[in-house]
Formats: sequence, structure tokens, C-alpha cells
Amino acid sequence: MDISLTFAKFWGWYLIIFFLILSLNPKRTKQIFDDLRDEKFLILSSFMAIIIGLLSIIFHNVWEPNYKIIITLIGWFSLIIGLALFIFPKPTVNWLQITNVKFVQVIYTLLFFVGLFLLNRVYQLIHY
Repeated sequence: MDISLTFAKFWGWYLIIFFLILSLNPKRTKQIFDDLRDEKFLILSSFMAIIIGLLSIIFHNVWEPNYKIIITLIGWFSLIIGLALFIFPKPTVNWLQITNVKFVQVIYTLLFFVGLFLLNRVYQLIHY
């Protein structure tokens, strides 16, 4: 199987599951922001984001103008956020704290549609 399709499956399912968790339990969003104040949670989260971002970039750094660039951008975004949280924890957390819950809901709703798009590329449910 093509590595792009594997990553499209991973990120598609991840984004949809993430959306469902945050939609069915809206208090979870606030809890995540509150947990970022805990240094242990912050370090663990930043390491996870760095690892996931690096793996995505190492195995899939494709800059083609199709669905593959979305996968690459997600990997780069994960790496950048992970590095920012690890290197500059306080400013990054403060920047993330500025965002309100409605903005976060809009972002993860958009990511839900990105997940649907990626899964549609893999399973070809809707042809266009």
C-alpha cells in the first residue's frame, strides 16, 4: 500500500475520532487547556507531538498539490507545535490560552472535514 494512503487513513481516522471526543464531551477542550499548565503533561504532550510530527515528515514529506500536501502540513504543524511547547513552554501555552473555546470548536470542525476528505481519498466513497 502507498505510504500516502496509510497516512491518509491514520490522519483521517484520528481527526474524526478527535472531533467526536471533543463534540460528545465539550468539557474535554477546557480540560486540555487546563492540563497544559501542568509541566509533566506539557512535556509529555510536546514529546508526543514532536515524535508524531517527525515520523510524518520523515516518511511522508510530499509537496504535491493534492491530498498528500495536507498530510505533510499536518506533520509539519505537529512538529512545530511540539517544538514550541518544549522550547518555549510559557509563551506557547499563553498563546494557546488566548484562543477561546468557540475558535477551537471551529478549528476541530474544520479538521473533521479534513479527516473526511482524507478518508474519502482512501476509500473513494464519493467520486469527484
